[in-house]
Amino acid sequence: MDFTLAYNAAHEALPYMLGGVVWTVGLIVGAMLLGLAFGVPLAVLHVYGPWPVRRAVSTYVWLFRGIPILVQMYIFYFGLLAWLSGLPLFAGLGLDSPFVAAVLVLGLTSSAYQSQIFRGAIQSLHAGQLKAARALGMTDAQAIRSIILPQALRLSIPGWSNEYSILLKDSALAFTIGVVEIMARMRAIASTTHEPVSMTFLAGIIFFVLTWVGVKALNILESRVRIAGYTRQGAA
Repeated sequence: MDFTLAYNAAHEALPYMLGGVVWTVGLIVGAMLLGLAFGVPLAVLHVYGPWPVRRAVSTYVWLFRGIPILVQMYIFYFGLLAWLSGLPLFAGLGLDSPFVAAVLVLGLTSSAYQSQIFRGAIQSLHAGQLKAARALGMTDAQAIRSIILPQALRLSIPGWSNEYSILLKDSALAFTIGVVEIMARMRAIASTTHEPVSMTFLAGIIFFVLTWVGVKALNILESRVRIAGYTRQGAA
């Protein structure tokens, strides 16, 4: 391989590749927020809900964790969303967009994983806190919202950081349904320059930088909201 030629090709392709970062970041932000919006209620229901609800949540979690991301993207984009877009009620909403399909798939899958992160954080808190809140006259809903969740969300940041890095790598599959993110641009350039190795290496560097920046930001957030003096149940 001509390293000079590969370097020149990567250098010329970099601006175009960086344009895909906007789409990748959009996918991650949308998916993480959707996962958070669904994951927290799912975790609460998994811990405090009646048996049928806990069973339904477990089924949801196993469903989205058990089906590969690529399969889900095909089902959503070519099947479910394409069908919904054909209905008068949903016409013109852009549900047939590859970006929308990718965000939904990544977000719903992330909600399954995030629900387990939050569930573990909730269950790590001492059960006496909920009993004390009841003794003070608070309802379970008030106690969960005001006492349990603020602590659980703080404790979930390390797991959330891990979920971010996994979700970022999963987002690379969005090119298969037409999202013009980093991998889609890499493939387009590689097909014209005939430099697949250098283009793939460049894409890998971009993903590495995005992973490092995101994880670093979440680590800083964790340090700022850490609960002083907290130890998990059973810890010394």
